[in-house]
Amino acid sequence: MTMPSGREWLFSVKTFAASMLALYIALALGMPRPYWAMATVYVVSHPLTGATRSKGVYRAGGTLLGAGAAVLLVPWLVNQPVLLSAVVSLWTGSLLYLSQLDRTPRNYLYMLAAYTLPMIAFGAVGSPAEVFNIAVARTQEILLAIACASTVAALVFPGRVAPVLDQRMGVWLRDAAAWATEALQPGQVPGASRHQLATDILALDQFIGQLAYDTASVDVVRHARELRWRLSLLLPMLSSLQAALAELRQLPQGLPAGLEQALAQVADWMQNLDAQAAPLTGLHWQNPDGSGPAGSDWPAVLTQHTLARLHTLVCLWQDCLALRQRIARNNHGRTGLDDWAPAYRRQHLDSQARHVDHGMVVFSALSASALSFVLCLLWIETGWQQGASAVIMGSITACFFAAQDEPARAQRGFFGWTCVGMLLTSVLLFYVIPATHDFETLVLVLALPFLPLGTLALRPSFAPMAMTLTVCTASFLGLSGAYDANFADFVNSNLAGIAGAFGALVWTLLTRPFGTGLALRRLVRSLWRDLVRHAWGRHQTEHAALGAMGDLMLDRLSLLLPRLAASAHDRVTDGFSELRVGFSVLDLQGSGAPASPVGQPLRRVLGAVAAHYRARLNQTPHPHAAQALGQRIDRALHTLARQDSPQARQARHALAELRITLCPGRPAPARALVTPEPTRSPTA
Repeated sequence: MTMPSGREWLFSVKTFAASMLALYIALALGMPRPYWAMATVYVVSHPLTGATRSKGVYRAGGTLLGAGAAVLLVPWLVNQPVLLSAVVSLWTGSLLYLSQLDRTPRNYLYMLAAYTLPMIAFGAVGSPAEVFNIAVARTQEILLAIACASTVAALVFPGRVAPVLDQRMGVWLRDAAAWATEALQPGQVPGASRHQLATDILALDQFIGQLAYDTASVDVVRHARELRWRLSLLLPMLSSLQAALAELRQLPQGLPAGLEQALAQVADWMQNLDAQAAPLTGLHWQNPDGSGPAGSDWPAVLTQHTLARLHTLVCLWQDCLALRQRIARNNHGRTGLDDWAPAYRRQHLDSQARHVDHGMVVFSALSASALSFVLCLLWIETGWQQGASAVIMGSITACFFAAQDEPARAQRGFFGWTCVGMLLTSVLLFYVIPATHDFETLVLVLALPFLPLGTLALRPSFAPMAMTLTVCTASFLGLSGAYDANFADFVNSNLAGIAGAFGALVWTLLTRPFGTGLALRRLVRSLWRDLVRHAWGRHQTEHAALGAMGDLMLDRLSLLLPRLAASAHDRVTDGFSELRVGFSVLDLQGSGAPASPVGQPLRRVLGAVAAHYRARLNQTPHPHAAQALGQRIDRALHTLARQDSPQARQARHALAELRITLCPGRPAPARALVTPEPTRSPTA
């Protein structure tokens, strides 16, 4: 492990200073639990000021919501402990369900509300008349911590989201360029760039959610969303181009003359990220006689399709470079590029569409509710005085990791580091802090463990450990206006919390023995179901619903690829074939009405596509299904030979994509497929 960098030390010092400021003010104001303010600072702090603000806002909202529910429920149900336990458990599961429906930073609000209610309600059952005061104190201390963390983050070397976004954009574009090199140039060994690009898109989503709380302009947020959408489209576009080139290279005549040189030129251009959005010039491809792709056979159709994909790739990349330059100008307070028009126009997509696996979300929410209720029943039956701490910590543990495919792994680490935090706290509380006699000395003593731990929070592999140790140690210390630590009370209270974390781990191991493999298969099957449904769509309302299909499939792919990388033994698909088929279905659905001469053969192809994926869903593949599907595609291409409209050209490219994806290596038909069409330069 390397030594902490200056950036890591700066973040640790800022966070520690904010926590000590919150502790000092809470002690000065005589708040009952000043340690809540100290611990909360470590929860909401982030190296980026905008992220600190967003976490603070949502934590405040979640605290107010949970505290308000506690004030309403405890006086009403305190004499019916089982009913109170059931209501609180249902609240926890319901709010956890809402938090998993929202994949923006806003989900933090619902998660906080989910476990804030049991924290306040179960802490007040012994003295229900004090529930309002406890709720008010909790809210005041949380708001104080948020104010201190936000103030220090904004005044002391503030970390803006926008400059970091500019740096990360360079990394994301390099990942995309690396995959482009693999796709465009022969002999390249496939790497992990396609999986990395999907991870980059998920990271960009988080940045966009934080930009709204930064000082960035509205234009920066809008342009970041446009960049995210175009990076997403690079996934199917590069995959499609790679497959088309592989199909061309397998033909007896290989790649047409000059195309290899054009591909190398595009790859070199994409590698040059310092081009300041310079357009690609001088790219021309033609046959030796200068007439463009000649003939009406399958190689000609495939060549036209490849050039169309290359043209789209160039347009998308040109937009990515221009958007990066535009965001950088806005970050530095400069205007410009106001007359910029995108090279690639957005069509048929709804960027707000996001995938939600409602079955898994409901299951994880019900699991957390059931755990909370079971712990409550054990508390009631045993009469354990500190049982409330076990229920609270169990609920927190369940909520924190509910959205993960394999929560037990993270819960195991959380439980272990919570135990370490208890040991560290006992040393500080009973051997070190008694020697301090003023606040200044206390700060120096606390700096010894908290400053080094704070530097680890920015390292992904150590962040869970650092967060657990800092928050648990601050909470276990229980600092107040006077030193009154009692070893027996300390052990009883904190052992109850550790027991709750252990109970959550055991519960997860029993109720969720499945992991990433199940999530992967459910994602793939949801893709197949959508393909069946939309390929069969015949009514205008169904066509309107296709508007969100493309972006929904892109979102599913960004969720699917990291799981594919983590489940090498469970490769039910590569993820890209379904996406390419989905976009082809979109194009075919918009290429002609069912009553038109073009519409009828396209309907047959779409019906065959639907039957293909229905068979995959039912696990009943037909041995000659691929051959029948290929014949329908070839017949549709032959019918389109008499059509030369933009819709017909779009349909031909979609049919070519289906042929490459679903019938790879299929021999070229004996008869001509389409009439020749003019070929554009990819930069036209």
